[in-house]
Amino acid sequence: MSGDTDSRRRVFGESRVIPVITLPDADLAVPVARALVAGGLPAFEVALRTPAALEAIARIKDTTPDAVPGAGTVLDAAQAEQAITAGAEFLVSPGSPEAVSRLAREADVPFIPGTATPTEVMRAMALGLDLVKVFPAGALGGPAYLRALAGPFPQVRYLPTGGVNAANLRDYLALPQVWAVAGTWLVTSADLAAGDWEGIERRARDAARLAQGARGVSS
Repeated sequence: MSGDTDSRRRVFGESRVIPVITLPDADLAVPVARALVAGGLPAFEVALRTPAALEAIARIKDTTPDAVPGAGTVLDAAQAEQAITAGAEFLVSPGSPEAVSRLAREADVPFIPGTATPTEVMRAMALGLDLVKVFPAGALGGPAYLRALAGPFPQVRYLPTGGVNAANLRDYLALPQVWAVAGTWLVTSADLAAGDWEGIERRARDAARLAQGARGVSS
């Protein structure tokens, strides 16, 4: 993949499955990234839940040119700035912090705010955002809930996460308002402890194959 911004942004925009990774050690970052790229899922979210996360993003950027790493669990502008400096190519938050939205816009980095209710979707729209994360999607009602949201908000696209897995990802992706799904099932703590890079690559490949048959969203 070309390293220019437009092509990398296109890879991100065309993604249908976004793995969510929590890394306890930055040394695990590169083998995980390479396994996901080999499995056909080059865009993934590194959650800022551990001290290793920013270093992990930086190592991926330095060593894995085909990867498109993003930063997740971004809570404030300071974290957003640190993530962008480390090399994050998109930001995901549990909520809709205005300061993060503003910083991301100034840096020309995609920002996906978190929502759970119609009020929160409207908050994101007020910030000029039309792509939002929905969490916890499964507990909120799954695909049926997203279909309901499409009524008042037909212009919004969704990234459901929380309860999404290989068994139901096609149900989500079949909905025209769903841009992609995200989840932790692709890279588990057991995989990281065992160094099971082949297992990660295999699950990534399976997820990419399943997503190919569910083209609900229009570009």
